[in-house]
Amino acid sequence: MTNTIRAEVVTIGDEILFGQITDTNTAWIGTELTNIGIRVVRKTSVGDQREAILQILHEAHQRADVIIITGGLGPTKDDITKKTLCKYFGVGMVRNPDALALVTDFFEKRGREITEINRGQADLPANAVYLQNDWGTAPGMWFEQDNTVYVSLPGVPFEMKHLMSNRVLPKLTERFDPPIIKHKMIRTVGIGESFLAERIADWEDNLPPHIKLAYLPHFGQVRLRLTATGTDEPTLDRELANEVAKVMPLISKHVYGYDADELETVIGRLLMDKKLTLATAESCTGGYVASRITSVPGSSAYFLGSIVSYSNDVKINQLGVSAETIQQVGAVSEVVITQMAEGVRKVLNADVGIATSGIAGPDGGTPNKPVGTIWIAVSTDQRIVTRLLKLGPYRDQNIQLTTTYVLNLLRETIVDNRMSE
Repeated sequence: MTNTIRAEVVTIGDEILFGQITDTNTAWIGTELTNIGIRVVRKTSVGDQREAILQILHEAHQRADVIIITGGLGPTKDDITKKTLCKYFGVGMVRNPDALALVTDFFEKRGREITEINRGQADLPANAVYLQNDWGTAPGMWFEQDNTVYVSLPGVPFEMKHLMSNRVLPKLTERFDPPIIKHKMIRTVGIGESFLAERIADWEDNLPPHIKLAYLPHFGQVRLRLTATGTDEPTLDRELANEVAKVMPLISKHVYGYDADELETVIGRLLMDKKLTLATAESCTGGYVASRITSVPGSSAYFLGSIVSYSNDVKINQLGVSAETIQQVGAVSEVVITQMAEGVRKVLNADVGIATSGIAGPDGGTPNKPVGTIWIAVSTDQRIVTRLLKLGPYRDQNIQLTTTYVLNLLRETIVDNRMSE
């Protein structure tokens, strides 16, 4: 049995609470701490208020062995982290000569005058261990009290990451000798979280105590994250591989990849392996399918292009969809989506054409075709596969779900060898 080293991440700054900037620091820190075997048990954001920060630090001390603090280390009056830490630890502020030399050198090299406010960045709580910031003027700080480590870092992401990677993570590893934490991600598509959980319930119930499972759903996909904790990395890798092998017969139809695989990346590899080219015709998704496909480096080897046929005129004039058919059954229909997929394949001379057409919302629905009614299709020179989707009332969700479902339909078409039928 291994001892769990627990960490809490505290981000300081009104701008985070006001939504004026996106906090990307906590996710990165969580990943890096996990990689060295330290488990993050809580992430907290707090504004630039001394009493609120003090309360959070007192609470975090009860939960965590390591407290990582980011933000509030600038030279202006609203940056109160250092003064608050002095209050928390009951110490005064002292000017650190190494920090002062670094700040002075920073301004001299840039030909800028250093002010007393700038020199004040070298003032640290008396009990702080100075962590040199090679990429900025705000120093990092390391504290130890009551068997708890506190680390204060600047909020600027590239400065924080440099300090974490080069100063903090090595010290934490040396200080705690944490256990090894290993993750294995199984990526599924086309099956809901509750259906997936029911299908693998017996397997999940019989996982070893040191291997935990989490369900991570996202727009038509569910990632199954296995997390193993131990002291021997090769053993953990073997155990995770064994558990994956046990569950695969239950869910293999829905598994498209592992770990960092994205659906569009896997599709790109399949198209490359089969030496196939692809074109897209998009109506309700407005180019989002093409955006996902071209987000993959090297996609020009298999992706020829897209026609965003948002209007009926473009469907008719660019894709060859029958005007009479649109008039009779509407653009959101199986016959039109079939003509769109075939049309873009032929117009762009691709091996495969895929298409989307529907009512993304929030307006445009009818009693027969409510918002969320969407058709998708995959066309080859051998066959056409279509699907009717019945989604919800939310536009952005419908666009993202449709994109995932049409990409998965393409994947299934290739994997099931329908290309040669």
